[in-house]
Amino acid sequence: MLRPRAKLAPSAAMAGFCLLFAGAVAYAEGLQSPAGKPILTVSGKIEVTNAGDSAEFDREMLEALGTVTFETMTPWYDNPVKFEGVRLDKLMTLLGARGTRVKAVALNDYSTEIPIEDFARHGTIIALKRDSEYMPVRDKGPLFIVYPYDSDVALQSQTFYGRSAWQLSKLIVE
Repeated sequence: MLRPRAKLAPSAAMAGFCLLFAGAVAYAEGLQSPAGKPILTVSGKIEVTNAGDSAEFDREMLEALGTVTFETMTPWYDNPVKFEGVRLDKLMTLLGARGTRVKAVALNDYSTEIPIEDFARHGTIIALKRDSEYMPVRDKGPLFIVYPYDSDVALQSQTFYGRSAWQLSKLIVE
């Protein structure tokens, strides 16, 4: 007996096409340089750069990649928090990342290693906003790696909390 093929909803098919198209455009035209002050530098095993062997992003460039929003409890705040930011798997695809892990480095030199597989598996983001407001440096900003901790009890552990670097300034693909 033949089974009908699963069909993607038009919006899912279009989203997939747009993601592939965005990656192709990035490879073909290169990544534009930031117009504002860079807040994130990505280096290491990446194909797409705009500053020597690195890729620099200002806030507007990150937001232009498209943002997602989720609400979750965290060990740092007493109430659920709404985070908005860029999916890390999307950023890695755009840059043609070839590594298996990322070293995240904060402004205060805190660093942590994160398996790249975490990004798609868990929907990990680089948050730009918390509760609809940009995060200042004095309160975990301007960038914060966040997992949707409430989506899986396994994410509610020191392993994933330790990977959640705030005041993020650099990603090194290894």
